[in-house]
Amino acid sequence: MDFLRVACAQINLTVGDLPGNAARLVEAMAWAEEVQADVLLTPELAISGYPPEDLVLRDGFVTENIATLHRIAAAAGETTTVVGFVDRSGGGNRDDAGHFRVHNAAALVQGGRVRGVYHKVLLPNYGVFDEDRYFAAGQTRAALWEINGVVAGVSVCEDIWITDGPPSDQAAAGADILLNINGSPYHRGKGSDREAMLAERARSTGVPVVYLNLVGGQDELVFDGQSMVFAADGGLLYRAAQFDEELFWVDVPLPEEGKSGVTATFVSGGDLLEGDPEPPPASHPRLEETAEVYRALAVGLGDYVGKNGFSGVVVGLSGGIDSALTATIAADALGGDAVWGITMPSRFSSPGSIDDSRSLAQNLGIRFDEISIEPPFTGFMETLGGTWELSDVDIAEQNLQARARGAILMALSNKFGGMVVATGNKSEMSVGYATLYGDMVGGYAVLKDCYKTLVYQLAEWRNRQGAVIPQATMDKPPSAELRPEQLDSDSLPPYDLLDAILERYVEGDASIGDLVKEGFDRETVTRVARMVDANEYKRRQAPPGVKITTKALGRDRRLPITNGYREG
Repeated sequence: MDFLRVACAQINLTVGDLPGNAARLVEAMAWAEEVQADVLLTPELAISGYPPEDLVLRDGFVTENIATLHRIAAAAGETTTVVGFVDRSGGGNRDDAGHFRVHNAAALVQGGRVRGVYHKVLLPNYGVFDEDRYFAAGQTRAALWEINGVVAGVSVCEDIWITDGPPSDQAAAGADILLNINGSPYHRGKGSDREAMLAERARSTGVPVVYLNLVGGQDELVFDGQSMVFAADGGLLYRAAQFDEELFWVDVPLPEEGKSGVTATFVSGGDLLEGDPEPPPASHPRLEETAEVYRALAVGLGDYVGKNGFSGVVVGLSGGIDSALTATIAADALGGDAVWGITMPSRFSSPGSIDDSRSLAQNLGIRFDEISIEPPFTGFMETLGGTWELSDVDIAEQNLQARARGAILMALSNKFGGMVVATGNKSEMSVGYATLYGDMVGGYAVLKDCYKTLVYQLAEWRNRQGAVIPQATMDKPPSAELRPEQLDSDSLPPYDLLDAILERYVEGDASIGDLVKEGFDRETVTRVARMVDANEYKRRQAPPGVKITTKALGRDRRLPITNGYREG
């Protein structure tokens, strides 16, 4: 049986780190030579990192990334490597803004030089993707390359998601194998959707498919890896790990009849390995959904901290579930030595909240300190007393406490270098149940895309792996503890009801009328919708956080702050 030995570098790269990314790619190329791979796949835009965003509007960056490609090509041996990079359009064409037109591209390098280049044809422009803003679409859908006598179709990410996209054209034109490189970000359920799509693409074309994905965190996005190889009948040959780097190779069986007479660009002229193909390694099982989300949050936070050069993180511990889960994820992602928990009690804090925070810190092995906010809060009240003396006590006094805590956390961050991690969740951020410059301070908000109900699920899952979050924290009714006997339920609907409404209104763009038709109470839905709409200005000032749903708060969901529309 003829087969092609395809190696895959599912690696974690950093946007803009051209020398660092190049070093990782050259290391992978040396490994591929050692395992006698015919071809090595690397991630989409591997040289620049993905997504490079407005970096591609900088002429010098594009020039340096192209020069990096040629340095990488000089290190290429017998193995053909598919390398993602930013290519410049021929002829020095510029767009209306005066920028050079560029392409999301894949180069084939072998024998010390660049042998061919493919330009991504289908440019996603939805959700978190803005590729129409940056790239010109490639025009050659059925480009083929001959690698050791095998005709290969090379494509980039979105190209394979569309039924009649370039890989289908490549198969119809005579490809023996389809090679697709990706920077496909994670959200819940996407792995199974990908697998079904790729299996169908292999079945419908009758050609094996190799799908290589990026892994690691980049700002709000997390790339889950989970690269896959499919036989021509759609059967899964191999699934790589989720959220972990992995170098692997698979001997991919080829169609029994080669595509003689097919016109393809010659890349390399070695011979296929002789003998029977090696069986593929055992596939990694897909993680259960809650475990998958937890890993995504840990990778997103860990890479944000590490890639941005922070020494560790600072977390305000309230004794509540959100701060407890945030600190736990941080300890799992960075190690306990890199996490500093601060509890900041006030006159309204319960003794149990302080004790629960201390127990959590001990369980996690993190540093723990108690700093009372009573002195600064009292000072603020005295300072403002003459101005406030004729006003009733209201939410302003509550927010002042939150802002005192925010100032303390940021002072510790400034003094010692750790990044503050905000602890708010998606339920709170959606309806504005958070204080600007108070509990919203921080460089990253790891739970930003997690509804409160999911927060509890994640905490319960984590405790099943080894109990660290105190049971009292799990059991107590949620409270900001900013006034006597305060509960979240005083200001918000029960979280199971609130989250059900928010999932439809925020992620599904459902109208109030749609929700009422589903059976939700009109008054409750209208109230929630008004809170969501009125607090866009807060969300726009919130720190970034890990995207784990189809529509996260941030670059996924873009509503105007100044917005007079209200559904009746």
